[in-house]
Amino acid sequence: MIESLKKLGTARELLVTLTLRDIRVRYKQSILGIAWAILQPLSLMLVFTVFASLTGLSSGDKGIPYPIFVYCAVLPWTFFATAVRFAVPSLVTNHNLVTKTYFPREVMPMASIGACFVDFLVASVIFVGMMVFYRIPLRPTVLLVPVILTVQIVLTLAIALVGSAMNVFYRDIRYAIPLALQIWLFASPVMYSVDRVPQSFRWIYFTNPMAAIINAYREVILRGRLPDANLLLSSTAIAVGAAIVGYAIFKRMEMKFADVI
Repeated sequence: MIESLKKLGTARELLVTLTLRDIRVRYKQSILGIAWAILQPLSLMLVFTVFASLTGLSSGDKGIPYPIFVYCAVLPWTFFATAVRFAVPSLVTNHNLVTKTYFPREVMPMASIGACFVDFLVASVIFVGMMVFYRIPLRPTVLLVPVILTVQIVLTLAIALVGSAMNVFYRDIRYAIPLALQIWLFASPVMYSVDRVPQSFRWIYFTNPMAAIINAYREVILRGRLPDANLLLSSTAIAVGAAIVGYAIFKRMEMKFADVI
């Protein structure tokens, strides 16, 4: 595995090139272009806000307006879900490259994640504007955002590696991913607060690492509090462990990609 990581380190320029190519291809011949990166989480936030107003759903935090409460979760969730959706079929989509030349194949799903990260940064501009509009001050706890984001990216990479490798052999994976993400969305505190989860079920609920990650974003950005250290460490352990196992599985299956695709 160490040797594989060394080879991956030499492919940095290729990773950047493929990431930029993915960004260009994604919005090629699109009228709105990169604006779609903003419209997707913004639309989801508006839908959740309307639903919340009709059902009486509250954030569980009276001092935080619901639109920014939900957008704080929709933003990282959209990054996660979009990255997984694009990364899983990346090897099959780029089969011409996979079959004609050798390079570390993990660069493909990583490039897809990188392109989605750029979308995430663009959509974050709206969140900054909402912070100003709702007069929510920046507190020292926001310095933990890069830590939480790193955990999320590691988790995303773990799923992308396993999913993209499996999709080469079993194309059903590509179609199962959207369904799995829909279920995962409702199993995560995106449109509701963790406070709504019964205390007796929370230990099961937080086996979902995205639940702790999303809750941590809200804690450090909106509430100015430190996230639950045990939950964040647990999510980190799951993400890192999954990434190690996922990378091992990916490299084990890699030699057969060109023959199967």
